[in-house]
This record gives sequence, C-alpha cells and structure tokens, in this order.
Amino acid sequence: MNFASIRIITQDVDRLVRFYEQVTGVTAERPAPVFAEFVLPSCALAIAHVQTAQLFGADSVEAASNRTVIIEFLVEDVEAEYARLKPLVENWVQAPTTMPWGNRSLLFRDPDGNLLNLFTPVTEEAIQRFNRRSL
Repeated sequence: MNFASIRIITQDVDRLVRFYEQVTGVTAERPAPVFAEFVLPSCALAIAHVQTAQLFGADSVEAASNRTVIIEFLVEDVEAEYARLKPLVENWVQAPTTMPWGNRSLLFRDPDGNLLNLFTPVTEEAIQRFNRRSL
C-alpha cells in the first residue's frame, strides 16, 4: 500500500488553492473548477468543492469542520519557513518549537481552520527516522 493523497473539502476552492500555492511553492493542477491537486514528491494534496462530496454520499463530509487531522510537511528549515510565512498566515498556533520526539515544528491553520505542521528533524534520533524520506 502506498499513501497517495489527502483531500480537503471546502466551500472556496480558489481561496485554499491560493493559500496552499503560497505555503508549498507549488502551482496546483486544476483539471476542473471544483478540484485542484498539488503533486508533491511524497504524495498529493487535493482540494475539492463541497459539490464533489455528493459523489461520495450525501453526508460523507462536511467542509471546514476538521479538528482532528494535522497536515504535515517535512521542510529543510522551520525557522526560514516561519519567517517566509509570517505575512501570509493569519492563525498561528505555535511558533517554532522543538518537540519531545526531536522535530523542530511550527503549527498554523489554513483559511478553513485545518491545522498544518511544518517540521524539521533536529535530534540525531529524529534525523535517523527521516533519513529514508526526501525533501
């Protein structure tokens, strides 16, 4: 099994696409006005309008109601990302902090309230855990 993607359902695809283009530095592929996809080396981040949720069943999802999933990006330098994103992000949850498991991490919310974590392994143990992953 290979993890392929995560999809965010939203009322405003264009707003989230603009936000994630700035966060990731990747231009979204837009095969339809109601759908966008960021193809990254490790997987894809998809953004879809609530209209598309009907294809999965009428009550399968609810836009902008997530409070349990954290979307995580492995980055080369958390401090540099924090400085770069300060003007863009409105809802900071945590400034760069070294976590007990050895990652330097910062957390913020996207315009729909989804939680994002940008992190860099900084301890020897954390670096070893991520050696097989690439940036």
